[in-house]
Amino acid sequence: MTYPPYDAPLAEAYGGRFESVYVILHPFVAVPDNLSWKATKTYPDDELILSKSAKFQWSSIATQTGLKTCAKLNQALLTSIRSIDEELSDFAGSSALQSALTAGSVWMPTEGRFEPLLRADFLDAFELAGNGKLVHVPEFPQDEPVQELDIARLKCGQEAFPNRGSLVAPDGSFLFTVDWDSFFTLFYGPRVFVSEMVRRRGLEGFFANPKTDHFWFNYSMGCCVVTLSPEDWPAV
Repeated sequence: MTYPPYDAPLAEAYGGRFESVYVILHPFVAVPDNLSWKATKTYPDDELILSKSAKFQWSSIATQTGLKTCAKLNQALLTSIRSIDEELSDFAGSSALQSALTAGSVWMPTEGRFEPLLRADFLDAFELAGNGKLVHVPEFPQDEPVQELDIARLKCGQEAFPNRGSLVAPDGSFLFTVDWDSFFTLFYGPRVFVSEMVRRRGLEGFFANPKTDHFWFNYSMGCCVVTLSPEDWPAV
C-alpha cells in the first residue's frame, strides 16, 4: 500500500483492486496579511496553517498567473522546487507564479506530505465509512513500522498526524497516498464513495483516466486531464 510506481498508469496500481483514483490538488494557503510573504518572509508552520489560513484554489491561481490549466500550474510548482529536469521545466511559469504569490497573501501548497489543510478531509472520509481507526503505511515500511492510529486522537491533536506515506482504511477499501516532491495526494476507492467525499469536502482535483500516470503535468503523456480549463477543475 505504498505510493504507486511511476512507470505505469495510476489506475493499475495495487493490482487494479480500486475502482477509481482521484487526484487531490494540494490547496494553496491563504493567510492574513500579517502572515504573508511580504510581512514575514517565512512559511507559516503547521499550527498557523491550521488555525489562521484557508484553502485557495488552483483555478484562482491559474487565473491570476495566466497558466490556464492544472497541468501547467503543477509544472510551474515543480519547476519552482527544481524537482524536474530542465527540459521539462517552465521557468516563465514559475516566475509568474512567484510574482503572484509574493504580491498577495497566498503561499504555495506543501509538497511531498499530507497537506495540513486536507487533514480534516481525510479523517472525515474514515469517519463517514464508519472507521474509528486508520492504518498508516510509512513511505519506507522496511524502515518504519506500519501503525494503526485512532481517528479521535488525530482530530484533537493527541496523536501526531503522519507526514507522508499512505492512510489506509482498516478493511482496505480506500486509501490516501502522497509521494515526495508532489503537490497532490491520490485518493483510491469505490467511485461512488470517492465522488461523495469529493463533493462533501469540495476537494479540488480530477479523476484519473486509464492513461493518467504520476507525471500527468507532461502533455506528452497524452492525459486528457491536462487540457481541462480552470472552470472545469472544481470537483462537482
